[in-house]
Amino acid sequence: MYTRKNQRDLTHTEKRRFVDAVLRLKRSGRYDDFVAMHREYYVMDTEYRSRPAHMTPSFFPWHRRYLLEFERALQGVDPGVSVPYWDWTRDNTPSSSLWAEDFLGGNGRAGDRMVTTGPFAYPAGVWRVGAGVTDEHYLTRNFGRPGRDPVSLPTAADVARAIEDPVYDAEPWNSVSTEGFRNRIEGWGIRGVRAVANHNRVHQWVGGPMAGAASPEDPVFWLHHSFIDLLWDRWQKAHPRSAYLPGRRPASPGRARVHVFGLDDPMPPWNVTPSQLLDHSKLYRYV
Repeated sequence: MYTRKNQRDLTHTEKRRFVDAVLRLKRSGRYDDFVAMHREYYVMDTEYRSRPAHMTPSFFPWHRRYLLEFERALQGVDPGVSVPYWDWTRDNTPSSSLWAEDFLGGNGRAGDRMVTTGPFAYPAGVWRVGAGVTDEHYLTRNFGRPGRDPVSLPTAADVARAIEDPVYDAEPWNSVSTEGFRNRIEGWGIRGVRAVANHNRVHQWVGGPMAGAASPEDPVFWLHHSFIDLLWDRWQKAHPRSAYLPGRRPASPGRARVHVFGLDDPMPPWNVTPSQLLDHSKLYRYV
């Protein structure tokens, strides 16, 4: 078993080893494979095809497996590395430690939003964003989206309200589910009910590729989703009698039959079921 730490508690050496492992994956081409996978499975609930990753009850288990696959790739480079988490309810300013020069680098500059600091800055010559993601090949960020419909990071109270919901998910099992922990955390805005929240609002706040299907182009994606995974763990502990829903794929014909994964339905691309991903305690722990 290994440990996933809060990024604010990482030592300088731990930060360097994580960054070095990510850069080595990038140089090998494997990092871009992870970006391509996320783009493939970022399926909107208006599309009539398999939707295991987003706008669906399998949001949490799919991303748990996705994060594990990435972490295993990192550990193939450096066995001592794990994916830290970013608690954006606490580290919620552009001066927070994860944006330091020795870790993820900072905000994009005015104008073109190019990230010019840190190991993933384009001027360093080692981090090229894939074709089709942006018009340019450099990483961009736009913290808080100032001047145009600005957005703030979610608060501890926002997260607490989501964790208080004892129901995992609810019909229609998509982006307009008004109840359930899954969509309260995934955070799709629902007209007349709530604005974009939690997970989705963090993607918007960072901006650049984080605001779209190619969000893993920004390495902060992994720290964000490590925290999302931790929040699922906290919800499970808060509601030990609450189960993943739906237990079975909806029986009625229609979109939900194609899109929704029940507890024992294999999720692509790994052919693994949500039931196999409910418990991470034999693999890693959070501190």
